[in-house]
Amino acid sequence: MRGLIVGRFQPFHKGHLNIILDIFKKVDELIIVVGSAQKSHTLENPFTAGERILMIDSVLKKYDTHYLIIPIKDIEYNSIWVPYLESLIPKFDIVFSGNSLVRELFKERGYIVKKPKLFNRAIYSGKEIRRRMLNNENWEELVPEEVAKIIKDINGVERLKNLSRDDYYEN
Repeated sequence: MRGLIVGRFQPFHKGHLNIILDIFKKVDELIIVVGSAQKSHTLENPFTAGERILMIDSVLKKYDTHYLIIPIKDIEYNSIWVPYLESLIPKFDIVFSGNSLVRELFKERGYIVKKPKLFNRAIYSGKEIRRRMLNNENWEELVPEEVAKIIKDINGVERLKNLSRDDYYEN
């Protein structure tokens, strides 16, 4: 059975990892869709699709699992979003999502949809990690060490701080 999970992964964190490891127990293969692939270099979406794919793959490759990571750009029409996705990725049997809109859209198309168990959502969230980065707080404890290394290698914290400056888009 092939499963599907969609996320922005800004950045990939230990909450995402725990969800995915739990899903691996239920499927033979997992399609991981990196959503909003066209977005980067903003406070909400600081990392590129390529950087996010690298983060996910660097963590998951050490596990004996089968997965595909596919970046997908957003479209602005919810009613055709699932057919759009279906046209770009391999067939799948089950969808895992913590997002109520995503669950509803896939249910309307007849898919089996499961809400995964979220792991300490209060701290394992991209928003919290980005907040900590901006405030010089410990964010590294919330991401796998491979992800922390990638963020450091690409100067991700500095990028986020530069993006938060009021004058960043001037000139």
